[in-house]
Amino acid sequence: MAHDIHSFVLACSVCAVDVFAGDEVKSVSVREGNFVTLDSDLTEIKDDDVIQWRFENTLIAEINVTADRITVYDDVLNGRFRDRLKLDNQTGSLTITMTNNRAKVSGLYQLQINSEIKNFSLTVIYDVSVMEGDSVSLNSGLTEMKDGDEIQWKFGYIYTLIAEINKRFDRITVYDDVLDGRFRDRLKLDKQTGSLTITNTTTEHAGDYKLQINSEIKRFFLTVNGEFKNMSVMEGDSVSLKARLNKMKNDVILWRFGDENTLIAEINKRMDRITVYDDVLDGRFRDRLKLDNQTGSLTITNTTSEHTGHYKLRINSEIKWFFLNVIVKSVSVMEGDSVSLNSSLTEMKDYDVILWRFGDENTLIAEINKRADRFTVYDDVLDGRFRDRLKLDDQTGSLTITNTTTEHTGNYVLIKGRSSSKMFRVSVYDSVHCCGPTEAVIRLVLSALVGVATVIILVYDIRSRRAEQDQAHIHTSGSIEV
Repeated sequence: MAHDIHSFVLACSVCAVDVFAGDEVKSVSVREGNFVTLDSDLTEIKDDDVIQWRFENTLIAEINVTADRITVYDDVLNGRFRDRLKLDNQTGSLTITMTNNRAKVSGLYQLQINSEIKNFSLTVIYDVSVMEGDSVSLNSGLTEMKDGDEIQWKFGYIYTLIAEINKRFDRITVYDDVLDGRFRDRLKLDKQTGSLTITNTTTEHAGDYKLQINSEIKRFFLTVNGEFKNMSVMEGDSVSLKARLNKMKNDVILWRFGDENTLIAEINKRMDRITVYDDVLDGRFRDRLKLDNQTGSLTITNTTSEHTGHYKLRINSEIKWFFLNVIVKSVSVMEGDSVSLNSSLTEMKDYDVILWRFGDENTLIAEINKRADRFTVYDDVLDGRFRDRLKLDDQTGSLTITNTTTEHTGNYVLIKGRSSSKMFRVSVYDSVHCCGPTEAVIRLVLSALVGVATVIILVYDIRSRRAEQDQAHIHTSGSIEV
């Protein structure tokens, strides 16, 4: 399966290695939240080996085979390595887990094997995400700059200088006219901390940012979410997710689905490749995906509830998001009646989690969490429109709304677990606004027919009564004459 370069960085522990002049220094980068292994290059430790790992000259881990001792000192340096270090007792390699507390772990690591020394320069890449048009701040991690500090911010694959502070010369500069002016009037430097703020972001600002504080380096990868679009489709119908390109150039387009960001389709114009991965995710997309090789748009045919979820489109470094709701059933109910939305489960399992959400804001109105043994209806949300009207079946998770009003009209989403969901569209109509044009005509015709029939019956009844009266009058007159 093909992957884009950024997913490759996420999947791999080590993503870049450079060798510098003088002492060999291996440059290593790792994504925040992942792990990295600093490799000793040993296949096996010998009986008399002593292995020591240091971070900026502080001992953090060691193996002494002679003393039969293997130790990690993860409480040093104010505990920044606590529960992060693992030593391989066969090779002496050190694995560091990058948790999201942003303690300083970037820097120089030194491995000493007896008298041999190896150096590693580790850089942590921090992922930052922002919606297009919003501002975002890239935090230097400093509380206050010192008099001799020098800070530089660089952007892109060739690391173009976009901002710097030089305390020695009392200089603070933003170079916002570089790169075709994409940063013009958008950069703000905090002169106390050196942090960088980008205002009114566009998708052109997505990419790699490098911060150099004296000799220390930090990296940030900024994702600018260019668009988020909600879409709905009836089950069985087709839907097109538009890339909105007039014509592709040297572009790389990737379509991903779900919480796991599974690659389902790609176009790589540079390599003249167009591919759909419709056998992933248990084949739920098999024979259903169509890619437009001119615009990059993706069409899903014969949709099912399994296709409900998030779709992520990456066009080079630009990101767009879609959320697709596949409507399983459309239900109409008369105001005052009840309606039941069926989960299709016969019985919930011990670890099941079910959520019911309503409306454009996806407001949570009910949930069952078997793991936490929790059964809850949130009937006071949305100004209490559901108060005393919601009933959850604790065996199946189905939802019933009683005594409905027109305020209960809308979309109901059932979420089962992390990625499975179903959507129901409920229409509640009153006696006045109960139907569409066709049904209205039918009802009007029926009403007219009923009216005509009523008139006929009334006329018939009047005529019958007159006839009876005439007959009685004739009979009475005849008797007198006799």
